[in-house]
Amino acid sequence: MPVIGFNDSQAMGAVVQQVGIGLAIGFVVRLVFSAVELAGEVVGFQMGLNFAAFFDPTLNAQSSAVARFFGQMTALLFVVMNGHLMVLAAIIQSFRSFPVDQNFLEALGRMKLYQLGSDLFASALWIALPMVGMLMFANLALGIISRVAPQMNIFAIGFPITLVVGLVGIAVTLPMLDQPFIALMGRAIEVFGGG
Repeated sequence: MPVIGFNDSQAMGAVVQQVGIGLAIGFVVRLVFSAVELAGEVVGFQMGLNFAAFFDPTLNAQSSAVARFFGQMTALLFVVMNGHLMVLAAIIQSFRSFPVDQNFLEALGRMKLYQLGSDLFASALWIALPMVGMLMFANLALGIISRVAPQMNIFAIGFPITLVVGLVGIAVTLPMLDQPFIALMGRAIEVFGGG
């Protein structure tokens, strides 16, 4: 590691670089949480629970109840699976991959955060896919019932059935959330390996 004194002309550039890399690490970890919350938003929309939205001060926007639930479960998984240690490992790895110098733009170019963003968006849709499939099948069955028995009020029974199917889907798939979360965190930590 190069030794840079406090009064050197390179000190400010090194500080800007290290603060930028630290912000990038925080941004990547937040992207992992946002991917799971996006999966919750998609599931909540399919369940019909998007109207149950609350103000989320972390996003400064409305967030559905299912997305908040998925966000809380992700936070618990982060602590249980030693995510904080993974973040510390990413910080240590970033010092090896991006040594203290003034090449901040080169470091950002080697991180390729844009590829990680697309991977996380796709992962969010893959997390939500089983529940969306179940809810689509339930809505298809309700559509067939409404065509076969038009005198049945489909709006009166459709919402509770969709809600129950969605809650059962969440209960069944929630224990399997750890594998995608570990894979996403691993992918996020690889960004700072200099690859």
